[in-house]
Amino acid sequence: MVRTLEVAIAKIGTLPPDEQDRIALWLLDELQDEEQWTSRFSNSQAALSQLADEVRAERSAGRLSDLDPDKR
Repeated sequence: MVRTLEVAIAKIGTLPPDEQDRIALWLLDELQDEEQWTSRFSNSQAALSQLADEVRAERSAGRLSDLDPDKR
């Protein structure tokens, strides 16, 4: 465990039990959320690559134009 995490856990350990539980639940929720995002992104790489290939083909065929954010 890295030193910073050790310090944080030591400080959390000095809090009342209900605060410790609240922080622990928040941290577990954040870790689960991160795992879900990682999974979603890793599972979408094939689809994103296919979309990029389609856009390149459309652009090469002259069917796309540059987006001008100043024009609506």
